[in-house]
Amino acid sequence: MDILVRVTQLLLSLSILVILHEMGHFIFAKIFKTRVEKFYLFFNPGFSLFKFKKGETEYGIGWLPLGGYVKIAGMIDESMDREQMKRPPQPWEFRAKPAWQRLLIMLGGIIVNFLLAFVIYIAVLYVWGEDYLPTENVKYGIVVDEVGRQMGLQNGDKIIAVDSERVENFNMILPEILLNHARTITVERNGQRITLPIPDSIFPKLVKGQGMIQPRLPFDPFIVQGFTKHSPGRAAGLQKGDRIVAVDSLHFTYYDEFREYLRQHRGQKVVLTVERDSSLLQVPVQLTPEGMIGVTTDFSNVFQYRHVDYSFWESIPAGIRKGIKTTGDYLKQMKLLFQPRTKAYESVGGFITIGKIFPTVWDWRSFWTLTAFLSIVLAIMNLLPIPALDGGHVLFILYEMITGRKPGEKFLEYAQIAGMLFILALLLYVNGNDIIKLFHK
Repeated sequence: MDILVRVTQLLLSLSILVILHEMGHFIFAKIFKTRVEKFYLFFNPGFSLFKFKKGETEYGIGWLPLGGYVKIAGMIDESMDREQMKRPPQPWEFRAKPAWQRLLIMLGGIIVNFLLAFVIYIAVLYVWGEDYLPTENVKYGIVVDEVGRQMGLQNGDKIIAVDSERVENFNMILPEILLNHARTITVERNGQRITLPIPDSIFPKLVKGQGMIQPRLPFDPFIVQGFTKHSPGRAAGLQKGDRIVAVDSLHFTYYDEFREYLRQHRGQKVVLTVERDSSLLQVPVQLTPEGMIGVTTDFSNVFQYRHVDYSFWESIPAGIRKGIKTTGDYLKQMKLLFQPRTKAYESVGGFITIGKIFPTVWDWRSFWTLTAFLSIVLAIMNLLPIPALDGGHVLFILYEMITGRKPGEKFLEYAQIAGMLFILALLLYVNGNDIIKLFHK
């Protein structure tokens, strides 16, 4: 069921983005009286799932969900319609239009994607506002993994600044370190401020999703809220509402200390001291091989989150700022791909990776926020100067506008084929990475 929810969100999001992206090309083509022969959601090699014709344009849905397209008359595109290109140019064809009109037609989808992202961010902030955990409210400090310890961090450290700059949103600390290649992190430890250098060896690990820095949680009160499947705790007699007080007569201040004790005794039997109806009970539990007792609890009220509401007029500049920042951050992520020392190329993924960013339960706020992000990704990817992408066509048109010489149609045809082969290879690589990751879990 979780997979179905994610797949449904992914398909709906991509369908919205593809339709509106192609609509951008379509609108500019119509403005400049250029004939659009086909408008398709998804590709339709061989056959279409659905199609109809209105005016000069055939509208349809293909069976291959790898994007979509508009077929513009007189343009060398993925259709590779050589017969049309052999005939003399007609006034309604793309190739007969001035360079500046062709440029706007090719930029139309990218422009719409950027505008769509900004509009969505504005709407999300206006409807739901913004929630985040202020760094200053992480009152018990942090919990780090092995990579965090390699950075010099310790459990209980309170993060003050990254490169001497205060980070307001706790969840932005790791992105700030990674995307801006931060050199230092300042923490408060035992009442003293300490500035720690960040070694270069950390960045490839951060790219791979290692180096988690999480808020430290108190252990008490640990109230049993529910049970996992095949829970040893439930089998031992624990009940919802039980308060776990101690393990093997040991009392813990923080939840990570409790988890570490269980991990050290994985596969063994421990005795839980449990408070139930004002009485203390001793409950022996056989831990799983991972050191789990199979219960869930609720830490949602531990920290004070900050909520910001926006009026309609306030949401407009706030949404635009969010769109600009998201664009900048994504460009920084792309920059990491061309830095071999980060090994970011090993972490790129395809449709499985994209699908996993959606939650397993349907939430419209998350859906629209992620759709805005993907809209920016789609715009930037299409702007890359690769033949077969919009950016490739833009590059050749700009060359024509600057030099006054139009690239030959044969050259454009070969460039289109080369670009399509490159994109196919890239799709195989990123989706192959996804499959490899599944087997390495």
